[in-house]
Amino acid sequence: MERDTGVVVATERYGSAESWTYVARDGAMQRRRGGSEGSSRSNSIVAVFKSVFLPQGYPESVSDDYLQYQFWDTVQAFSSSLSGTLATQASLKGVGVGNQEATVAAATVTWLLRDGTGMLGRILFAWQKGNKLDSEAKKWRLFADVLNDIAMFMEILAPYFPTCFTLIVCTAGVFKSIVGVAGGATRAALTVHQARRDNMADISAKDGSQETLVNLAGLLVSLVLIPIVTDNTILTLSLFFLFTILHLFANYKAVRSVVMETFNEARLSIVLHQYLSNKAILSPYEANQREPVFIDFRKIVHIRLGVRLQEVVQSPEELDLALKRNNQPYLMGVRNGSVCVCLGPDATAQDEIRAMCQAMWLRNMLSDPSLQNHQNLWEMVHESYKLMDAVFSPFLKGLEAAGWDIKRTLLDWDEWRVEWKTKSS
Repeated sequence: MERDTGVVVATERYGSAESWTYVARDGAMQRRRGGSEGSSRSNSIVAVFKSVFLPQGYPESVSDDYLQYQFWDTVQAFSSSLSGTLATQASLKGVGVGNQEATVAAATVTWLLRDGTGMLGRILFAWQKGNKLDSEAKKWRLFADVLNDIAMFMEILAPYFPTCFTLIVCTAGVFKSIVGVAGGATRAALTVHQARRDNMADISAKDGSQETLVNLAGLLVSLVLIPIVTDNTILTLSLFFLFTILHLFANYKAVRSVVMETFNEARLSIVLHQYLSNKAILSPYEANQREPVFIDFRKIVHIRLGVRLQEVVQSPEELDLALKRNNQPYLMGVRNGSVCVCLGPDATAQDEIRAMCQAMWLRNMLSDPSLQNHQNLWEMVHESYKLMDAVFSPFLKGLEAAGWDIKRTLLDWDEWRVEWKTKSS
């Protein structure tokens, strides 16, 4: 005899994680989970894990690169935790833990000097580079982790140079303070990218839970590790280098996995160069794969965005030259070997993208030795306006079609906004 299973009257789901069915049978309505009974039990365990460590609504509530980034971020955090344990042991040994001749006062002074110099380093770094951490989050994220490994290596070596111990640990403290600023700020910038439902706080909180779990695992491993490496310099250094290699590799993979749809200078330069070469628009994934993730110390022609008017023109005649063939809400000029852009108060994100494209074309012209001394700078600026008039409109449409976010930018504009009188007025 066939069993009466009832009539399905409604279905519901919780994101893509769970599905339920409402069945009417014998005058009552029953709620049943989708899938088999075995899979339901396993799904419930997975659901609990997701609710504890992943943002609500995962995966729809986060960017597509979230899981890959978090995996490599977890690997680097675990290896960094173990390296940190070795460095902490060396620091404690250096200040006199286990040495009967060491005094509490001397150890305290060393620790206070270390913390004090670190605080000063944190303030100075935030002052000098704070505005770069949004636009170049990948570079500074990787830079912070490299600097962190250098600081831990210095702490491990410090006890073997007792006469310079305080100087070494204070320098390492400055490095770690920079790591704290750069790492925390870039983590916030990446959280903005990952949040797709205005859920930055939830993503940040779950990231903290993941980090706590990793640190707990690192603590358990460290409890086994410390008795083995104590007083064994060769083993300590060998394990430190092993963990450091793993840490740097995982960090490189982590920043490489991030696919940002907003433009910073590097990504826009890559996409523009490709478009001017063959009219092809790179997708966000393709451009992010080509984006450099290491800080470049080479000398190049700088582009300064959002500068004061006097950094573009310094006379009424130069203002007339800057306005020639220009119907855009920005002024552009070349001053002291840099391309300078003055932004009007009504400029939109699309105007910012256009101004940056024009400035990058000018930079390429200025970087060409064959053109540096054979063309008037203002003529070059006027030529750049003509080029943008011809190519920017189809370029912008191609960007939108390829999936780029053109409603906001990460182009590192300064805050100066200028209103100028046109020739006719």
